[in-house]
Amino acid sequence: MTPARTLTVRVAATEGPYRPVPVEIPPGTTRIDVALAYAKAADCIIDLGLMDPRARAFPSPAGFRGWSGGARDAVFVAADDATPGYVPGPIPAGTWTILLGLYRVPPGGAEVALTIRLDDAPRPDWSPEPAAEIRHPAPGWYRGDLHCHTHHSDAEGGPELLHEAARRAGLRFLAVTDHNTITQRRYFATRSTPELVFIRGEEITTAEGHANVFGAEGWIDFRMTGPADPHRLAEAVRGAGGLLSINHDKPPIPWRHTLPAVDCMEVWQSHWFAGNWISLARYDDRLRDGRRISLIGGSDWHQPASPAPPGLPAPPGPLGLGRPTTALWLPELSERAVLRALRAGRGYVTEGPDGPHLAVTAGGVPMGGTRLGGPDWTVEAEVRGAAGDTLVWVDAGGTVAEQEIPDDDWIGRLTLPSPDRFLRAEIVAVASRPRLEAEFLQALDGRGLPAGVTREDIAAQPLRRALSNPVHVG
Repeated sequence: MTPARTLTVRVAATEGPYRPVPVEIPPGTTRIDVALAYAKAADCIIDLGLMDPRARAFPSPAGFRGWSGGARDAVFVAADDATPGYVPGPIPAGTWTILLGLYRVPPGGAEVALTIRLDDAPRPDWSPEPAAEIRHPAPGWYRGDLHCHTHHSDAEGGPELLHEAARRAGLRFLAVTDHNTITQRRYFATRSTPELVFIRGEEITTAEGHANVFGAEGWIDFRMTGPADPHRLAEAVRGAGGLLSINHDKPPIPWRHTLPAVDCMEVWQSHWFAGNWISLARYDDRLRDGRRISLIGGSDWHQPASPAPPGLPAPPGPLGLGRPTTALWLPELSERAVLRALRAGRGYVTEGPDGPHLAVTAGGVPMGGTRLGGPDWTVEAEVRGAAGDTLVWVDAGGTVAEQEIPDDDWIGRLTLPSPDRFLRAEIVAVASRPRLEAEFLQALDGRGLPAGVTREDIAAQPLRRALSNPVHVG
């Protein structure tokens, strides 16, 4: 290993979100170590990433070698191995880039020290295992989580612990969406089974908002800096065969970029009382504007370093993996079928793996479909597990009807005037509310309420237990 060298970089609060630091790597190098040091503070947070000589300006299709955000101060990339979040493989000679993410910089700027070590010891080249297309050929309703993290980004637990947690939670599909990286696929690509299918994922993470990518063939560049870049992001996702979904559009990290053409929107993240009524209102606004966006949910679960105790669901309580759960009608369980159902809106979001079932049709048209307008609509909702709660029907103008749910296995039918632009349904807790509210407050275990949420909000807001995708008016 060659002697370490240290570069000192001064960053300013007024510069853009990323500072590239070029580093020359000589031929024969088989390992690069980078250590980051600066005066961390609440107003000073610097992220870390690495690009090789193939990288180009945004959106680059190649050259990504890793991103750890603010989760790590020291990383390495080698021909045969790499830090979680970083890509192993050949080390080409040329100009590499240490990418600093200027998440927070104090008004007076900050000094950043980068220590680089190079090694040329012989190492075999790593190559990924090919992923197999797994399918379970039975049609039906399947439940999964579309937003979770491992130690390949900012969670503590590894992929194997998340895998076990998903099995114990009873999920049938899982999108692992580490921040700005896809290196978690080193574990998950070969481990789908007919019982649990993994969906390729990546969370595009910027200071101006987060978005999930589902099913893309490779890494998707996250380095957006200009107003046109979100549209270029959407084009890159489509070109890679993926879907783009806006995440948790609410405090503390709403979507502040311009809104590109998106396939989905995460309307429900974590517990309903984590401010999700804000996301739902923004979703309805986008439907009113004529956008066709599928409604989905995801827990944003960050796998801890140890699993839940034996005998308990993994993870326990209303704040864990699979809470909420996205339920999809699939002709088979496979990644391809999940992506098609997400794009089409053939499903609903429910509070957890054991949450209420809610399947809506309008004149035989399923959720996500389009029904021609007319003098009236005959609608039907198949509901299970919500006795004593209320089924609420909503169009662009707001609530159009409410029905009491009389028992735990019920089909509600109704004739309504032709709705305004769309029609969707939601289950609102009534009989179940005292229990669910108490479980949520107990699960906080002394921690404060989610960002921006008050006790007054909890008292005033309807507690949704399930949300259907809309049927659109043609």
